[in-house]
Amino acid sequence: MKKVVIMESLGISEEELNSFKRPFEEEVEFTEYPKTTDVSALIREAKDADAMIIANMPMPGEVISACDRLQFIDVAFTGVDHVGLEAAKAKGIKVSNASGYSNEAVSELVIGAALSLLRNIPQTQERVRNGGTKDGLVGSELRGKTVGIIGYGKIGSRTGELLHAFRCHVLAQSRSFHPDYPDFVEQVSQEELLRRSDIVVLHCPLNETTRGMIDYEKLCMMKPSAILINVARGPVTNEDDLARALSEGIIAGAAIDVFTKEPPLPSDTQLLHAPNTLLTPHIAFATRESMTLRAEIVFDNLRAWLDGSQNNTIL
Repeated sequence: MKKVVIMESLGISEEELNSFKRPFEEEVEFTEYPKTTDVSALIREAKDADAMIIANMPMPGEVISACDRLQFIDVAFTGVDHVGLEAAKAKGIKVSNASGYSNEAVSELVIGAALSLLRNIPQTQERVRNGGTKDGLVGSELRGKTVGIIGYGKIGSRTGELLHAFRCHVLAQSRSFHPDYPDFVEQVSQEELLRRSDIVVLHCPLNETTRGMIDYEKLCMMKPSAILINVARGPVTNEDDLARALSEGIIAGAAIDVFTKEPPLPSDTQLLHAPNTLLTPHIAFATRESMTLRAEIVFDNLRAWLDGSQNNTIL
């Protein structure tokens, strides 16, 4: 019987989790653990496992290297930059992700964040609670805006479809030209996208080419009336540069769902004190529907691995 450790909550009810586990009960022994970042605890929990299921908690290479029986890492997340892939590769451990589970959830949050900033919803709510009015806070419409999407993959393309429904002009920048993009998408360079967009949306992965990509120089390319929405990875932006640009009026606003450090944020984080900034604690992927779909993909990945094949292959 294979031993599979579930190293953190998958965000679904115990009843739903059991329904996913039930078809495996004759061939898999599942053990569940609460989320931790303690390396020694992680090694202790996973050292005898044949496979592990994780979401977005860090899984250092040190832990992976210490698990001699480990053959498969099933990541309940799209990005895998939190997993020690070099250690997994060195030990021949297969890695799969849950690609596609949050396409709708993340894209819908982009629309919500854009509308919130354009219509001054946080500020006007505060006005109402304090007995005020909308004076000086009349917003603008999303319709007709030029929106640039950096990283036009599956999630970026879904965001583009939703924006097209709002009659936005959609710009896209990816690593290479894609002739199969829809007619409503204009592919441009990153510099052109930054200069022309009313709204810039980050959907790109985190790697060595994108880390710190949106810095003060790039922010200065944007319109003073533009807003930035980051639902990609925190380190894609230089947070201090972004806070500075917001404070100086270089750009008009920002909606940030991802940070260099996962919330709770230290009180001295500069973005906490930047003007016209909508901050959310990494919620873009997290809906009831996406959590169920994510679990379905993860257990499909596990079934494929047990049957000698692999879905959603990373390694």
